[in-house]
Formats: sequence, structure tokens, C-alpha cells
Amino acid sequence: MARRKMIQSDKLGSHNNPIPTGVVIGNVILPSVISGAGPDGISEDPEEQIHQAFQNLRNVMAAAGGSTDNIGKIIFYLKDFSHRALVNKEWLAMFPNEDDRPARHVMQIDVQGKTIIQMDVIGVL
Repeated sequence: MARRKMIQSDKLGSHNNPIPTGVVIGNVILPSVISGAGPDGISEDPEEQIHQAFQNLRNVMAAAGGSTDNIGKIIFYLKDFSHRALVNKEWLAMFPNEDDRPARHVMQIDVQGKTIIQMDVIGVL
């Protein structure tokens, strides 16, 4: 049976809770929630925070041994649904080929504090 391998990188922030950045089991990549927090904290500017979230996604996938090409599905959790246009801007930059994009779902939820975006990702190596 496959064992969990921790996803770790010096490019990734730490969590306040006792959870890993993510794990790889077999060939499945399962990150913990990915937010828009950067090395210096979290910006209150929605565009900067969403851009940082997508950069964090790249970093998590690289630390897992893959890339954004290995993503099968992303669920976006937004504090304000009006920020969906900013998500779409970053989405198109990351996945410009309309014939080669992961599945996705966007939901509005009450995320905590200054956080305006969180991502739940499933990937396969």
C-alpha cells in the first residue's frame, strides 16, 4: 500500500494548524488548502492575493514533483463572487489552451480573516 509523502518547499508558507502543505500518495497529489498568502503575509488587494494564490499553486505542484499540467480539478472558494473575473484572468494565463484545462468549480463561502480565495486541488503524477 502506498504511503504518504509530505509536500515541502521553502517557497511555501506554513499553516497555523498542524497540517502539512500537502501529500502525495502513489501518484495522487493532494495539497492542503492553497490560499493567497505570500512570504510577507496576505495582501488586502484582491488582484494581488489571487495572483499570489496561483503562484502558490505552481509552487505546491512543483514541490510535489509535478506542474500545473498534472492538475485534474480545482475547487475555488471565494469570499466575494465578484472576484471571479480576477480568478478567470489568472486561470486563462495558467491554462491558455481551451482544449487542455482542468475541471473546476467556484463557490462563494465565508473564508476567515483577510483571506479572499482558497483552492482545493487534485492532481496526478
